[in-house]
Amino acid sequence: MRQLASSGLAAIFALGVTTSSALAEKVGEIGVDWIGNDIMIEAIHDPQVEGVTCHVSYFDRGLIDRLQKGNWFEDPSNSSIACRQTGPIIIGEIDLDQDGEEVFKQRQSLIWKVLVVKRIYDKANDTLIYLAHSRQVQDGSAKMSISTVPLYNQAVEWKSGKPATK
Repeated sequence: MRQLASSGLAAIFALGVTTSSALAEKVGEIGVDWIGNDIMIEAIHDPQVEGVTCHVSYFDRGLIDRLQKGNWFEDPSNSSIACRQTGPIIIGEIDLDQDGEEVFKQRQSLIWKVLVVKRIYDKANDTLIYLAHSRQVQDGSAKMSISTVPLYNQAVEWKSGKPATK
């Protein structure tokens, strides 16, 4: 009975973790200890910017760690991001305001915590900025990571025309 309950809770957790707005492809999984904790590395392709790939890493707690600590439904807020040009850059309809646009999200807990990647366009420096952070209902995390893709002197195609710089 206990094994069935554990399996059910693990299945519920797995369903909560895999929700995302853009597709992520697992490209690496590094075991960090003998109890099943891993660092996951995923490739994320910006749906509005062709030719840019972001690699996000985050901590994925194993079953034994969840049993020991009693916090079944949550992974740490820590994450890291690196984005690079991986092909010709073609920019579609992107949000140009300072709040940027959400490119990717993935649950880090059953309900409240989400790993988010946002894209912001820095007009003055002709650069795409990607920010990975944790979004929570309360007790927001200050843990974040940033990566930039400079567009200056690059052959970039803007589907709707390049925005004017001020």
